[in-house]
Order: sequence, then C-alpha cells, then structure tokens
Amino acid sequence: MNAPPLLIATALTKRYSASREAPAVVDRLDLNIASGEIVVVIGRSGSGKSTLLNLIGQMDAPDSGRICFAGSDCSGWDDEQRTTFRRRNLGFVFQAYNLLPTLSVWENVAMSLELNGELDDKRVEKILGRLGLGQLAGRYPDQLSGGEQQRTAVARALIHNPQLIIADEPTGNLDQRTGAQVVNEFESCVREAGAALLMATHSPDMIGRADRVLELESGALRDTSA
Repeated sequence: MNAPPLLIATALTKRYSASREAPAVVDRLDLNIASGEIVVVIGRSGSGKSTLLNLIGQMDAPDSGRICFAGSDCSGWDDEQRTTFRRRNLGFVFQAYNLLPTLSVWENVAMSLELNGELDDKRVEKILGRLGLGQLAGRYPDQLSGGEQQRTAVARALIHNPQLIIADEPTGNLDQRTGAQVVNEFESCVREAGAALLMATHSPDMIGRADRVLELESGALRDTSA
C-alpha cells in the first residue's frame, strides 16, 4: 500500500487490573492502517482482539500510548469527543449484530445518518438494495435470519461512508454459505468506498482477501501475511 496511514497507533497499552504487575492485554502495541486497506487480526480466544478493536474504535481508552486518525491526535479526548468521532468516521459490525429490536431494518440502517443529521431516504434505499434487503425494509430484527441481520448491520456500518470500518468476528454466528455471502458483499462495499477495514476473524475466506494478516499474541502484533 502506497497510501499514507489513515490511522497510526503507537505503544498502546491496556490492563484490566490496577496492579502494574498484571500482564497487559495490549502491551506497547503499534499499528498503522492505510485508506483502502483490509487488515485482519487473528489470535486465540482471549488474546485481546476485541480489546484492540475497542481501543482503535474509541470505545475504550488505553492506559498509555497514542492514536492518531487522519492526522488528528485522539489522546486525551473526553467521552463526548470520542462519541462524535465514532459517529462521523467509524462503522462497526459485531458478531452479535447489535440491531435495535424495536426498529425496522430501514430504521436501524437510517439511524447512522440521523445521528449525524444527514438523513437521506435515497441513500438508505440504495444500500438496502445493494445488500439485498429492499424487500425486508419494514421487517424487525426478530423477523430476519442471521444472514439478513448481519447484512443489515453491514448496511448500517457503511451508510454514512465511514473512513474506517471495524468488524469483530462478523461471520462467527453464520453458516458457511451465509458467511461467504456476507464477506463478498462486505469486501465489495469496502473496496469501492475506499474505506479501511480492521477485522478480527477466524474466517479463512476473509483472511484470504486481506492485504495484511496480523496475529495478536502476548499483547503484541506479528505480521503473518504471505
């Protein structure tokens, strides 16, 4: 990748114990991600993948270290600043979908635009059509299959054109066929939008499409890309 880094994380450290003797979940970790790049993080269960994504996604603050995004230093931001940043610049896709059960497919997807004061019915309709959800717009999450819920989550993550998409095991609850369908649609949308993607996954399909594969072990990242 020749593009300049979109994100630069330097010496990130995170512990979940007050004791400095306790091992760090993330230990002086460095990570750069360029626009248009797909980066996959692998590692055993409990290795800290979700913790790393939460730090990069500004949902948690490191004990030490620095994150710079598009030239802006995120260090020292308060909760309100982090929330505004997430809404405008990041898209999230989780294994558990995290759809609001009282909102329809259309409303769940439109929510990302509404929070930014940018509601646009045509944009919602376009992405629902793109992901094969047009006929399901009025349904609620409990009326959808797992694959349909995940595609709704992907649409919600991409609708506001985020610069960075963060995905935590997004195909973990899906069967192989449905998971492959979601991966196809996810990669296509990400590549065409020129966004960066940081994903924790065990999916061989997604690992095979990544620009870089990084293994998280003992709090540090190791590049295992071929």
